[in-house]
Amino acid sequence: MMSTNINCLNNSGTRLSSVVPARVTSDQNKVHELTDMDLAMKLHYIKGVYLFKSEAVEGLTIYDLKKPIFQLLQLYFTAAGRIRKSETGRPFIRCNDSGVRIVEAHSEETVDELLAMAIEDSSVFNGLAYNQVLGPDLAFSPLVFVQQFTWFKCGGLSVGLSWAHVLGDVFSASDFINMWGKFMAGHAPPKSFRLPEPGRKSQLPTLSISGTPCSLKRVDSVGDHWLTTNNCQTKMHTFHISAKKLDHLLSSISCPPSQSAKFSAFEVLSAVIWKSLSKTKKENSEKIQIVTICAKNSREGELELPSNDMVFSTVEADFSVAKAGVSELAELIVNKRAEENGIIREVVGRDNGNSDFIAYGAKLTFVNLEEAEIYGLELKGQKPVYANYTIDGVGDEGGVLVLPAGPKYGKGKARANGGHLVTAILPETQLAQLRNELETEWSIA
Repeated sequence: MMSTNINCLNNSGTRLSSVVPARVTSDQNKVHELTDMDLAMKLHYIKGVYLFKSEAVEGLTIYDLKKPIFQLLQLYFTAAGRIRKSETGRPFIRCNDSGVRIVEAHSEETVDELLAMAIEDSSVFNGLAYNQVLGPDLAFSPLVFVQQFTWFKCGGLSVGLSWAHVLGDVFSASDFINMWGKFMAGHAPPKSFRLPEPGRKSQLPTLSISGTPCSLKRVDSVGDHWLTTNNCQTKMHTFHISAKKLDHLLSSISCPPSQSAKFSAFEVLSAVIWKSLSKTKKENSEKIQIVTICAKNSREGELELPSNDMVFSTVEADFSVAKAGVSELAELIVNKRAEENGIIREVVGRDNGNSDFIAYGAKLTFVNLEEAEIYGLELKGQKPVYANYTIDGVGDEGGVLVLPAGPKYGKGKARANGGHLVTAILPETQLAQLRNELETEWSIA
């Protein structure tokens, strides 16, 4: 069954256009070699949605919104390129300034109406970021769609980003859209900003390791249509945990004597969901003994952007997860991670990047986005009232993204308290069971 999104908004008047770099960025024969980590992510797509109230966009025209993208692509020239294949079949990016797609639309809802609907059904956001898939004509498939500039009847605006994961991870995608906002405000890029030079391959040394990483799953060949298939229908839901609720949850989890520092929100929320899902999957509990943790690379030194530099690690429990305490699971997540980036690069590189894999959902995957500057995008000096990211192409074991919430999202008093968003992408039946378990046991809805 295909992993597709359904447009749940009443959108009208959709228009597509293209934006290219303001000037020719390089010889069009220049190429950007994709790393083995890039190719491990090629069947995944990143989507971001930002909602702004009318005062943040009052007086702005579509030209005002598109003009900074010309400058942006001077920096992110790889995002304006297209996928090609070498004589050996290995994909690469030709830096030919073909540009990115812009999608304009109008919605009959208001921003507040959309946020109210999203509390019960997060799929209402699906229509705000373009449903992008690379191929089957790879040479003509844009790597980035900046959609939707979607105008709401209240005068508010949604900015949606659809980003091919082969370009870079969520941190790279977020930095891309934040830089667009800085160009809109007339700011120059920071001097420390560094992008790869065309034709240069930025790849870490690969260790010679045998075996298969738990965090990666080989799938049937997809050819030039980079779309994965699932065995069951998946669905997404975003849980909002207010700052007050989160503080209460963190204070209720006692750290063991071996744990010198307090657990982070990501560690505790991941442990809660790991335990809750294990209780709902009694017949297949062995499948959830091992989970994947995906987190920002803390390596010292300057990193190129965009890049797939997040660290994929696995954590294995040798006891019943359903019966374990949250602190036990959180301690495992902190202290028992086994990094797999090296073996991922080894496996993908064995056949020169010609095989196809999925990473998110190969095992239940927890993605730590607490350090991502999700609210770094500003329009006219104002931050979005809501921002969120999700990932397409997640496998049957599911994925969970943990990221900071904005100051005005949630119910009642929680609207002013920030907190965290937890976006779960799971088989539909499992998601319904998880929602019930979290609401019953943890008062998380």
